[in-house]
Amino acid sequence: MSDVTLRELHSLEEFADAVRLFDDIWNPEPGKRPITVELMRALSHAGNYVAGAYRDGRIVGASVGFLGTPAGQVLHSHITGTRGGRGIGFALKLHQRAWALERDLNRITWTYDPLVRRNAHFNLAKLGARPEEYLPSFYGVMGDAINTGDESDRVLAVWRLTEPPALDAAQGVPCRPPIPPGALTGLSERDGRPVAGRTDGRTVLVAVPADIEALRHTDPATATAWRHALRDVLGGLLREGARVTGFHDKSCYVVERNA
Repeated sequence: MSDVTLRELHSLEEFADAVRLFDDIWNPEPGKRPITVELMRALSHAGNYVAGAYRDGRIVGASVGFLGTPAGQVLHSHITGTRGGRGIGFALKLHQRAWALERDLNRITWTYDPLVRRNAHFNLAKLGARPEEYLPSFYGVMGDAINTGDESDRVLAVWRLTEPPALDAAQGVPCRPPIPPGALTGLSERDGRPVAGRTDGRTVLVAVPADIEALRHTDPATATAWRHALRDVLGGLLREGARVTGFHDKSCYVVERNA
């Protein structure tokens, strides 16, 4: 990304650029922006993470995070959005990681929609983060162009910055956990719809649809069925103490139960 400049944002003009970028990506309903210029100003002034990515003087990515608990250990990444080419999101996350390590923070957390394949692959395979908590309808029903009225189930991703998956990711080495013989299929797809299977094995594979965002527009009932199925299967496994160890073949979560 030699043509992209990453830097912290400090001026009202820079914050306004970031807000316009987020508006272009999410197209939120009036009065429901994910973040405002004023809040970005306050977060930046208080020492939190507000950064942007620029190409040819034009903003192409931005990220906002705030310090979380336990104090002195965690940065919570609230929102990150990019446009204009692949690799910008990865560069922003590495910038965020460096910012956190400079302040002796050992992990970064964020939430994402577990039904979106590309986000799951990016977070788990490319970055080495791990989902550690399932959060049903975390933001309530969301009416922006991406969520289109869907319930906002999220998982809490935890990026442990000095552990092997994150260290490998920083060197561009993706995380690809092996699938052991005898792995069970806890959730699969048949004719576009979710089909629940067995979850009582040591390793369980949990599939997500190819394009949930398109499905919300073309077949809302099926999109809702996927939401509830993943909530039951993946959410249930996490509540029982199982661990997500990766995202296989850009299509399914790999979940390991305790022995």
